Amino acid sequence: MNTLVLPTSTEQETTLLSPAQLKEDLTLSSALQQQVIKHREIVRKILAGEDHRLLLIIGPCSIHDPKAVLEYAQRLVQLQKQVEQDIFIVMRAYIEKPRTTVGWKGFLYDPSLDGQCDLAQGIQQSRALYIRLIEAGIPLASEILNPMVTGYFDDLITWGAIGARTSESQIHREIASSLPFAVGFKNGTDGSVQIALDAIQSASASHDFFALGQMGQPVIKRSHGNLFPHIILRGANTGSNYDAESIEQIKSKIVGDLPVFVVDCSHGNSGKNPLKQPAILKQIISERHTTGVKGVMVESHLVDGAQKITQDMVYGQSVTDGCLGWEKTESIVLEVAQMLDNS
Repeated sequence: MNTLVLPTSTEQETTLLSPAQLKEDLTLSSALQQQVIKHREIVRKILAGEDHRLLLIIGPCSIHDPKAVLEYAQRLVQLQKQVEQDIFIVMRAYIEKPRTTVGWKGFLYDPSLDGQCDLAQGIQQSRALYIRLIEAGIPLASEILNPMVTGYFDDLITWGAIGARTSESQIHREIASSLPFAVGFKNGTDGSVQIALDAIQSASASHDFFALGQMGQPVIKRSHGNLFPHIILRGANTGSNYDAESIEQIKSKIVGDLPVFVVDCSHGNSGKNPLKQPAILKQIISERHTTGVKGVMVESHLVDGAQKITQDMVYGQSVTDGCLGWEKTESIVLEVAQMLDNS
């Protein structure tokens, strides 16, 4: 008689701190809590049309080097002072990166960039870095990706995005409905805007859903709907959708109230060429009186382009999507502020 032998599991489990424990270890001061709340309200007012300024979500495609990121943030704070009458800047501080197949998943997963994937260190280092960025005075933007992660950082983020591959996800729509900051949903990679429109409707509603509680246990969470869900036009595999004609075509197909539009100058809109972003941004601003676009996204870092993860990397250059270098970034932001001031 043959005996059935079950394969031995190769899975390993490591216990993480609960969100509450990590927040206790790395606490946001009451003054900084009020700063985050103030920045969230500014974003809400811009999206609602109560503040005339342009919302500019700008920064690295993903963060990987805390030293370079802090330097970038300090430069951004100084730039904000120069354009504060016309532009409100929120810094991209993405610690998770969705992968089409495999690859580096972001600072949260592999903070040492050596393939060890020390998630326990990643989650602590990410929160510590976020707090240092907030201390520098910069509002933070992040992508909402892993459902278990949001509870560790939900008190730090000013604006959130749901990516093109997850806008259709019911789980991400439910999470967005519970977050205390405005969340944008990107159109699909095929250009479909209906996915984002459905997501906005879902995220606006209340939900009862399964979630990770602050104490680390599974809970049933009841949400009350997101404060200001909106659409992010990021282009498609087949072309762009940032120009006035494309936006008017999109508007003509929408039944009911029009959503608020934020436009991503990268991804499908730039054909993944970061150096095209300034021209795209200027066109968006020149057509803004027609389109009503409230915000824009730009991928930017200290150095132009992108690089692979190696032992000898260029300081301040992206390791994921290519970015616009600082000199070009500063130049275009100042130019856009002048355009807005003259409009």
